[in-house]
Amino acid sequence: MNTFSKWSMVPAAVLLLGTVAMGQDSSTQSSNTTATPAPTVGQRKENQQDRIAQGVKSGQLTAGETANLETKEAAINGETRADRAANGGKLTAAEKQQINGQQNKLSNQIYADKHNANTAHYGNNTVGQRRENQQDRIAQGIKSGQLTAGETAKLENQQKGINQQVKADRAANGGKLTAGEKKQVNSEQNGASKNIYNKKHNARTQPQAK
Repeated sequence: MNTFSKWSMVPAAVLLLGTVAMGQDSSTQSSNTTATPAPTVGQRKENQQDRIAQGVKSGQLTAGETANLETKEAAINGETRADRAANGGKLTAAEKQQINGQQNKLSNQIYADKHNANTAHYGNNTVGQRRENQQDRIAQGIKSGQLTAGETAKLENQQKGINQQVKADRAANGGKLTAGEKKQVNSEQNGASKNIYNKKHNARTQPQAK
C-alpha cells in the first residue's frame, strides 16, 4: 500500500514540474519578445548626427556629401521647431509620423553616401593634414552637439569650396601646388578654422535627445 502511494504520486509530481517549466518558458518568451519602444524624435535626430559625425571622421563622407546631409537635417529640425511652436511645444501623432518618414529617407541617404565610391582623401602633405584636422574638429563638434546641423552645413560648404580650388590648382600644375597656391589655401583654412571655433563656442547647440 505504501509502495503504491509512493509511485502513484510520481506522475503528479512530473506534471507539476512540467507546468512550472512551461510557465517559466512562457514568461521568458514573453519578456524576450517585448517590443522595443520606438525612438523619439530627439533620439532619432541624435542618432543621425552620430552617424554623420562617424562618416566625417572616417573620411567616408566628403565635405559636399556632409553639407548636403546636414542641410536636409537642418530643414527637418526647422520643421520640427515650427510644429512644436504651433502646438504648445508638442508634436501631433501625424507630425511625428511625417518627421519619422523624412528621417527614414535621410537615414537611407546617409548609408548610401557612406558606402559609395566617394571618399575624403587627405594626402600625406601639409594641405591634406590641414584639411583632415578641420574635418576632425567638425566631426567632434557634431558628436558633442556644439555644432547644429545648419552650422555644420555652412562649415562643410566652406571646406567643399577650398577642396575644389585645391583640386583645380593641382590639375593645372601636374598634380602639385605652387608656393603661392599653398599660401592661399592655408590662409583660407585659417579663416575656416576661426569659423569652426566660433560656431562651436557660440550659444547655439544641437539639443540632445529627450
